[in-house]
Amino acid sequence: MRRVTLPSWPSWMPIEPFIVALVATVGLAALFPAKGAAAPVADGASTFAIALLFFLYGARLSSREALAGLSHWRLHLTVVLSTFAVFPLLGLAARGLVPYVLTPQLYTGFVYLCILPSTIQSSIAFTSIARGNVSAAICAGTYSALLGMVVTPVLAGLLLHSSGAGFSAHGLADIALQLLAPFLAGQLLRRWIGGFVARHKKVLSLVDRSSILFVVYTAFSEGMVHGIWHQVTAARLSALLGVEAVLLGLVLCLTSVASRRLGFSRADRTAIVFCGSKKSLANGLPMASVLFGGHAGLMILPLMLFHQMQLMVCAVIAKRWSHDSTDADGGGEGSLPSERSSPDAQARPVHA
Repeated sequence: MRRVTLPSWPSWMPIEPFIVALVATVGLAALFPAKGAAAPVADGASTFAIALLFFLYGARLSSREALAGLSHWRLHLTVVLSTFAVFPLLGLAARGLVPYVLTPQLYTGFVYLCILPSTIQSSIAFTSIARGNVSAAICAGTYSALLGMVVTPVLAGLLLHSSGAGFSAHGLADIALQLLAPFLAGQLLRRWIGGFVARHKKVLSLVDRSSILFVVYTAFSEGMVHGIWHQVTAARLSALLGVEAVLLGLVLCLTSVASRRLGFSRADRTAIVFCGSKKSLANGLPMASVLFGGHAGLMILPLMLFHQMQLMVCAVIAKRWSHDSTDADGGGEGSLPSERSSPDAQARPVHA
């Protein structure tokens, strides 16, 4: 009898385990939402989880490393403009798709996605794989996360105040109390607890992700109680995926072309493309819970879909660029690896 071999999922198109956990959490909230007497308990626990999450962010951040990276200000400014100017403008341009392609609620979540800061971990990982400027990627992601705690709420107030998303000026005070205050406390205590945080990085990473999962459970539970999921159909979700694919493609092209026109080296262009094209799930989920409260369920759906899409697409790009040998030294004025690739070239490791 002939043995049948099932096709395996390609290694260059990753499904992050955390995304699987998020989907499972959404399913749990759909089947067993926190309601009645359990709702205020879950809400209070979610608030604590968010504060703990940002306290740990503050305890991890090295102010010395962040200040040391300021010398490469042109690169960081380019990433910031892509993250907090280009993305929001593209989000506003999608307003014409409502209500024909996107519902008003999904459009609000789409704009929220566009005003979030960039990622840190995945930007560094893909920049390293593609043999780019890893130290610049570390600093760019850090600056974006710091700015996001101020810029994202301000942009939300400017762009989402009339969307019916539940955002109000009171959300700014909540951001200061629930996000900035714990973050600053973590920074102030880093001198004494920084070593402990570094030694227990893996365990605390599980605490991070568990906190985010609980925030997602609470947000989607409230959505179930308010009946908002009856407004989303499979056709609308498919349309949202198509719009997000166009958004990601445009930003990848714009960052690549702009960084070339500005005269950056190949290594710096790589960092700009990967840092300037991503949005942070870790920051976006808890921030949405603070800003939108019971309306956060639909607000984070576009972000969850975009996060997995950016991982898949950027993994393919990084893998391709890693095999290019044309600009192996990172200082030439030739094309990016995506424009001229050599499949037989061997990638050299990059050290942060």
